Amino acid sequence: MDRQTDLLIIGAGPFGLAMAAYARHLDIDHLVVGNPMSFWRENMPAGMLLRSACDWHLDPGCVYTIERFLNDQGLKPADVTPLSLEFYLSYVQWFQQQAAIESMPSHVRRLEMVDGQRARFQAELENGDTVRAKHVLLAIGFRHFAHQPGELIARLPRNHFRHTCDLVDLEGLKGKRCLIVGGRQSAFEWAALLNDAGAETVHVSYRHDSPRFAESDWGWVNPLIERFVTEPGWYRALPSNEREALNHRFWIEGRLKVEPWLEPRLRMDTTKLWPRTQIESVMTRPDRAMQVALDNGSVLAIDQIILAAGYKADVSKVPLLAQGNLLPKLGLLNGCPMLDDNLQTTIPGLFITSLLATQEFGPFFAFTVSARTSARLVAQAIR
Repeated sequence: MDRQTDLLIIGAGPFGLAMAAYARHLDIDHLVVGNPMSFWRENMPAGMLLRSACDWHLDPGCVYTIERFLNDQGLKPADVTPLSLEFYLSYVQWFQQQAAIESMPSHVRRLEMVDGQRARFQAELENGDTVRAKHVLLAIGFRHFAHQPGELIARLPRNHFRHTCDLVDLEGLKGKRCLIVGGRQSAFEWAALLNDAGAETVHVSYRHDSPRFAESDWGWVNPLIERFVTEPGWYRALPSNEREALNHRFWIEGRLKVEPWLEPRLRMDTTKLWPRTQIESVMTRPDRAMQVALDNGSVLAIDQIILAAGYKADVSKVPLLAQGNLLPKLGLLNGCPMLDDNLQTTIPGLFITSLLATQEFGPFFAFTVSARTSARLVAQAIR
């Protein structure tokens, strides 16, 4: 089946759904392709708690907010803070229903430029359908960007390590000895969840000092994200020292702190933190367990290594672009697309948001709090 639309939204996570809601509000002809919140459902473990706050809703029109969702249930923000993954998914499902967002439950296999009076792009879907569109928003989130540092991977035996996004069924690690490599929020979150799942021991090794268990202060972020709507180029216009200072402030809140509600779940005999350490070598034993030597001289017996190395944007890893004719035409810098003030790439009509936009728009766009602003910026350009 062939379809045409003015705006094709690829991805049905927070950024794609926010765009769809705003496009519907503005009566922009659009089509969403993707399984709603699939990365959140398939690559995040049950029981996970989020750093998102109740004011990090998805509606650019500020109607279908998390607080309204709570009010409908007779709840207050304090009743659900910190937000659980399950709660957030229930909010998003409610948001989709209220905003009448529909999506095609498929994936785009290939995206290409085409010649046509109305359509500039053609998307080939996995189900065999094609979609021709005048504008495309690529809102694919984090799916393709799990970071696996090469110098670390070279020391690890194949098939004996997994990234956090690929290890979400933690019940299988009951009674196992686990080593998490990484020392930020996701590492400590997985450590707590492994304790909950009954792991025998959970070691956490990281190269830096231990982060503080302290509540992050995000109150200063919202005004800056709103500023993008009226002054979209403000971040890029900052002198380099001011931009670095702003990024460092974000680093302090997001990386040098770990949420305090994790601390009591980690102050257990089963958990051992190894700050200022790295893996020096790994030897696989006949029983398939591993003998892991750290560079401080410690040797650990481990059944499973888990990489909590986060995500690193690299547009070349996006299959639908790599298999089409767009990637060679994209202006890139450090693996990320060059964007204008409305998140438009150097290919007219192609917009990219979320993690791939962080180089041009700052670390804000790695968080769902910027999904509403993203939608408004794109809409400004295509209306």
